[in-house]
Amino acid sequence: MKDEGRRERERMTREQIAARGVRDPRVLEAMRAVPRERFVPARNASLAFADGPLPIGCGQTISQPYIVAYMTEALALGPGDRVLEIGTGSGYQTAVLAEIAAEVYTVETVTELAARARRLLGDLGYGNVFYRVGDGSNGWPEHAPYDAIVVTAAPPELPPALAAQLADGGRLVAPVGAGLQELVLVRRRGDGTTRRKLIDVRFVPMTGRAGEDR
Repeated sequence: MKDEGRRERERMTREQIAARGVRDPRVLEAMRAVPRERFVPARNASLAFADGPLPIGCGQTISQPYIVAYMTEALALGPGDRVLEIGTGSGYQTAVLAEIAAEVYTVETVTELAARARRLLGDLGYGNVFYRVGDGSNGWPEHAPYDAIVVTAAPPELPPALAAQLADGGRLVAPVGAGLQELVLVRRRGDGTTRRKLIDVRFVPMTGRAGEDR
């Protein structure tokens, strides 16, 4: 069964991710290494490697493999980086980040999802992940600044607290907007930031304070 999962992840990485232009070898190896099948509800086990998002309960989804890889590559992670993730969800993106970065701080507003992801990531041996249940729009200021921040649910506008927690040279990737959203890349340089659109995406909306004006 383990060999079968490895073969499916290899095929997923080759056909869905590398074939679409993701080139960072660390990202490709992380996508091969993380057992996506463990993060999918049992009722959807046959669809674990499908080229699309899947429901995980509580109105949330596990993102399409390509989007996870694309966002991770956009963060330009190094092995010494400290990463903040807003939206733990299933924990799959968390695991991919933890394969590459030194530390991952992840925030989830849904207690049930946070507990489930924490158990699974612990079972898989990810000891460099730190967990918080709360409003993701606030970030996690106690551990700032971060070399990279990734947001896995869409606020109508990017919460200012998140960009403020970037280190100098830090990168932030987030879906922003209602309905069809834009995936944006924010970079900090000294006291200022730049922002660039990457692609159009569709994510579940961010809850908490950032989503109040929906």
